[in-house]
Amino acid sequence: MTAGHDVVRGATDEATEAGLDWLPAAAAARAAAGLHREPFVREPGVELINLAANDYLGLSRDPRVIAGAHRAIDDWGTGSTASRLVVGTTRLHTDFEDEIAAFLGFDAALAFSSGYLANVGAICGLAGRGDLIVSDTGTHASLIDGCRLSRARVVVVDRGDHAAVAQVLADRAEARALVVTDSVYSIDGEPAPVAELYAAARAHGAVLLVDEAHAFGVRGPGGRGLIADAGLSGAPDLVVTAVMSKSLGAQGGVVLGSADVRAQLIDCARTFIFDTGLNPAAVGAARAALAVLTGQPQLPDALAANARRLATRLGLPEPASAVISVIIGDPQRAVAVAGACRERGVLVGCFRPPSVPAGTSRLRITVRADLDDDTIDRVADIINGALAEVGAR
Repeated sequence: MTAGHDVVRGATDEATEAGLDWLPAAAAARAAAGLHREPFVREPGVELINLAANDYLGLSRDPRVIAGAHRAIDDWGTGSTASRLVVGTTRLHTDFEDEIAAFLGFDAALAFSSGYLANVGAICGLAGRGDLIVSDTGTHASLIDGCRLSRARVVVVDRGDHAAVAQVLADRAEARALVVTDSVYSIDGEPAPVAELYAAARAHGAVLLVDEAHAFGVRGPGGRGLIADAGLSGAPDLVVTAVMSKSLGAQGGVVLGSADVRAQLIDCARTFIFDTGLNPAAVGAARAALAVLTGQPQLPDALAANARRLATRLGLPEPASAVISVIIGDPQRAVAVAGACRERGVLVGCFRPPSVPAGTSRLRITVRADLDDDTIDRVADIINGALAEVGAR
């Protein structure tokens, strides 16, 4: 990962370049390596079949969810205007927190203005100098940054290696320890061994923190996540983070755990204390989407069926989540395939270093529950055609 980081920044001769004079050379190095990024502009009314977003249940454009956002704006305005500790918290926020905690089987929840800030806040609020954090090589950037900012000692083990986690915990000198993982890894959609990680943490007096961003609404009974699938909802010494920006089609993040965890984060999580509260429209939309998911528990099953159908049409193994990863290797070739798909009306994700290891640039395709069979088949034909056109298959 260090080499990838150097390419992204652009290694230059610091002795001869002052100020920001190094930026053009860094940009040229990224371009030469196929790592330049430039968001394309989306125009209203110009629709692509979007298989790059994480709108897993297709709720971001659902009229019921949009109506929830409108009601929240009518009641509370467009912004929260300040930290919830400064201006108070709206009843909308606390009602949503109670509802999502009940849905996911935890005593309490605390909403943050993004999933990124929820992860950073949870880690830094629960671990600090003199503590140990055990993470793995598959964790999301927000978890990595939370570990770094916590000032705890951090040990990184191979992804999914619960035996290594147990060994690090057993050998530690620190009194307190936190184990951190994604439940479903965001790049390839593979699940983590959460039951084994929890057992290792409990056996050694540690806390397990699991990011359910890509499992909430996707896995588990009624979309309650991999933790619920493992029978661990509300278990002691377990903290879960989730997002409203994926399956709920809105914005924001949430930390779930005991009432004591919620109280700790309100007092100690800087990303809650010093950040303007999540805007009312996002809370209203997320609350409405949660009501849709509660009332239509079959949505995750429809999503899984669509993912299986698309993977089969692409000649890939059955996926464990809504994410289908097509490894191409060369970053420039991956960009070319994604561009060919977009020209034909299909938007797919294109992941390159440092998001993925060197040599594993890929298409990251995310399926939705609201796609019909004809659309999936058309998408598969387009992706297969683009891969063949660029010589990536």
